Amino acid sequence: MEAGIVSYGAYVPRNRILPEEIGKVWGVDGKSMGKGLYINQKSVPSPDEDVVTIATEAARNMMARVPFVDPKDIGAVYVGSESHPYAVKPTSTIVAEAIEATPAMTAADLEFACKAGTAGIQMSLGLVLSGMMKYAVAIGADTSQGAPGDALEYSASAGGAAYLIGMEDVIAKINKTLSFTTDTPDFWRREGQPYPKHGGRFTGEPAYFRHITSAAKMMFDAMGTKAEDYDYAVFHQPNGKFPTRVAAQLGFTEEQIERGLLTPSIGNTYSGAVPLGLSAILDVAKPGDRIFVVSYGSGAGSDAFDITVTDEISKFKRENAPTMDKILEDVVYLDYAQYAKYKGKIILPE
Repeated sequence: MEAGIVSYGAYVPRNRILPEEIGKVWGVDGKSMGKGLYINQKSVPSPDEDVVTIATEAARNMMARVPFVDPKDIGAVYVGSESHPYAVKPTSTIVAEAIEATPAMTAADLEFACKAGTAGIQMSLGLVLSGMMKYAVAIGADTSQGAPGDALEYSASAGGAAYLIGMEDVIAKINKTLSFTTDTPDFWRREGQPYPKHGGRFTGEPAYFRHITSAAKMMFDAMGTKAEDYDYAVFHQPNGKFPTRVAAQLGFTEEQIERGLLTPSIGNTYSGAVPLGLSAILDVAKPGDRIFVVSYGSGAGSDAFDITVTDEISKFKRENAPTMDKILEDVVYLDYAQYAKYKGKIILPE
């Protein structure tokens, strides 16, 4: 049996802040900081936006592209994020209600740092292939946190993408998925703490690069493929430098990764990063295109996917929802004071 992506939808808040605007406040050369991270600007949620609204917008865009799908046929909704607005109250039930999939279904919120969204895709794939349900929805979305003045403040952003997984009218077949997982504490945030902590350079080689390259090589071995066998590739992108470097290490060219590399334009959307990058690729993909995907989540693990675009993409209604190019055109720039207000960094009295 074959299963895969039946539809997808994306959403990124329109607000942006430039690295130099952040650096100006902290007495740092923000432009150089942004250049070093390969981040030109990052998205910022409005005061009325959170993971619930972002996930809902993405899910509604996903459903708009498949008007023939009855929401009541969706058997599961999973929302992966590390910035759910409630400590106790699921995001997934709100999203499921918004797309009219309730009540005969299951739902859960997932957390695995930045790969919770791709973990949801794996879970959805398994449920659909088992025959337990016709469709399942997996969403990766975040309004990520960065402490004032910390390096993360230049990258932590907001956005998300939703995927409808099924076995009929599949536009992109998931040929195989696998994961590489260890206990590597490179990045964490305890309950009640407003900002995460990270292990500095430790987050690179033993964390990000080890897990992505290991998962990628496992996929190459499993499928008998190499980098040149794929038309596109997308890797987790905490900044613009890491995915560019890991792609080169694995033998991918800049042309293969440039379409899905969104961090320079929107920053690091955490759980939304790989789902958004994949959505940008699907916006332009043609039948027969092969896509290589590897996510990464601190703590730590990577999910790899080998995907082939099918003939169904030719009649898929991309135009029923905004493409990533369209989303990136609608931009409003903020100064640091507006950004701090929108992100709740200014604590007001009760």
